Amino acid sequence: MANEHPPETPAAEPEIEPDVQDRDSDDGDSALDVPLRESLASIRSSILAYQQENGRTYHAMSAGKYFLPNDDQEIERLDLQHSLMTLTIQGRLCLCPKNDGAHTVLDLGTGTGIWAMDYADTHPEAEVIGVDLSPVQPAFVPPNCSFEIDDIEKDWTWSKKFDFIFSRMMTGSFADYRSIVEKAFNQLEPGGYFEAQDMVLPLVCDDGTLSEDAPICRWQKVVMEGMNNMGRPLLMSADQTWKKHMEDVGFEDVSHNVFRWPMNHWPRDQHYKELGLWSLDNMHSALEGASLAPLTRGLGWTKEEVLVFVAQVRKDLRNTKIHAYWHINIVYGRKPLNPKAPSPAPGPTSAAPGPSTAAAP
Repeated sequence: MANEHPPETPAAEPEIEPDVQDRDSDDGDSALDVPLRESLASIRSSILAYQQENGRTYHAMSAGKYFLPNDDQEIERLDLQHSLMTLTIQGRLCLCPKNDGAHTVLDLGTGTGIWAMDYADTHPEAEVIGVDLSPVQPAFVPPNCSFEIDDIEKDWTWSKKFDFIFSRMMTGSFADYRSIVEKAFNQLEPGGYFEAQDMVLPLVCDDGTLSEDAPICRWQKVVMEGMNNMGRPLLMSADQTWKKHMEDVGFEDVSHNVFRWPMNHWPRDQHYKELGLWSLDNMHSALEGASLAPLTRGLGWTKEEVLVFVAQVRKDLRNTKIHAYWHINIVYGRKPLNPKAPSPAPGPTSAAPGPSTAAAP
């Protein structure tokens, strides 16, 4: 799965040289009748009743849709990943013009809510809403920030329009990426922006130091196969997903920007070396959680087989003789001031589940 000669990508960074040396909720008005109170309590309880699987916890709403856990280990990693992304784009929260401010903001798949809270703190004039399947956001948040627990693959019911909709690291979250782009387009005010920030597989290596038979290459292959079998394909090209769908749906001035996260601290350049240290910490923490669901649900491996394999992959992650990096893509576009309705999709945009051919090592 190594791509030693990737196609030219827009706005790419220069070549890297190796270094040779739960938000709390009010129970509501006391006038509510008892059956309604009991119904609300039942809904709240079902959302908080996390699914237990392979020693990790997962969201209860729309159970099974999202492949990463929602436990303390993953929460800590998500906050680390936020720091890594802001370091990547030099302290900005986004690349589109809405980095300078917005009125109404929607953060899709908000996770811990750290991006939404940072945006709300930076722009107190903005109303920021974060939405996620898991209620893992903190109780104390900026007054202009709130969180909702919902499934964004279902119909959107917000009565208001937004002038900025944001999505980050949602690869593997959707059966149909275009439908999310259409929903964002319809929910935006004319002139509003949609921005998607995502990692794209596979790893890239420019100097032949990553062999095709390395455990991490096999890991990419089997995880992608498992996700396809689950009906949740991982992004392999931002051009063919976010960028293409934004243009097809009707966004204008679509911008595609490519960044690099070194797999570890192999680069000579100090900026990339720092990114590599953060990237290694991020991926080292994510590896088990990112492997368990795709390989057990999607390919039928046992938990024990996954953990043995993950230990092999971790050795590759730490190997500074492998000069590989992940492509990070940021795509944004503007809804026209006089928009037309999105054209119908030409056909299915996700890989259909199929039989597995990948046995555990």
